[in-house]
Amino acid sequence: MQVSEITRPIVYAGPCVAESLELLEAVAEPLSKLAKELNFDLTFKASFDKANRSAVDSYRGPGLEQAMKWFEIIKKKYNVGILTDIHESHHAAACAPVVDVLQIPAFLCRQTDLIVAACETGRIVNIKKGQMVSPESMLNAVDKARAACARKGLPLRVALTERGTSFGYGNLVVDMRSFPLMAKAGVPVIFDITHSTQLPGTHDGGKTTGGDRRFAPVLARSATATGYLDGYFLEVHPEPSKAKSDKTVQLSIPQGETLLRQLIPLWRDARGFNAQDKKYHD
Repeated sequence: MQVSEITRPIVYAGPCVAESLELLEAVAEPLSKLAKELNFDLTFKASFDKANRSAVDSYRGPGLEQAMKWFEIIKKKYNVGILTDIHESHHAAACAPVVDVLQIPAFLCRQTDLIVAACETGRIVNIKKGQMVSPESMLNAVDKARAACARKGLPLRVALTERGTSFGYGNLVVDMRSFPLMAKAGVPVIFDITHSTQLPGTHDGGKTTGGDRRFAPVLARSATATGYLDGYFLEVHPEPSKAKSDKTVQLSIPQGETLLRQLIPLWRDARGFNAQDKKYHD
């Protein structure tokens, strides 16, 4: 996946976790229709296991085996690709027959064996930038992926995703400089709209991550205007307040649709900005 080959925005969208097949269908149907209308490249996302939940008793998901069955149904019925998180190296090969994009979670972005295992499947690998990691450091993650692909004679199919940087104990900030800095890796750069509005460890007495979805449009429009984005990641749920994970940051289906209708035209307008900016980087 080369940046030069991208002619329409990449959109990774869906609920945080696979709660049920009915929920997946409720989100996949409107998103797939919107993708055709606005002409963006949709990959449907959901996690089979949220292994990094804050509390021991938080809902994690249906597990790999059940989720893969649901993903196969969604993939065929709505003609979409599938993205899911992996947390251990053996998950890569287990998910690859169904999943099109293997995602390395932010907390695991420096785990070499996990990146290598994901790349060796030949699938696209989306690496989330860790909340504690600088944009420049993510070029090292791409180098790991590049080396793994070279050893197997595979093309490099990697994307980097910005999802905010820790600012104190309970806040995240999005540094707009991270987009041109990560773009130096020569791979697609994605903006995680919803996770960037998280307020870690601030909900339910610190047992769950809080957030403020009101800032999703502001951050998304600002990131788009840099001209360095190749796409978006956003979590969408029919009833966010009842979601089993990330209920304070997920967008409702109408909110997600409204935001994408704003962003896609802006994305097309902004694509020429980075060429104009090169004189400042040289």
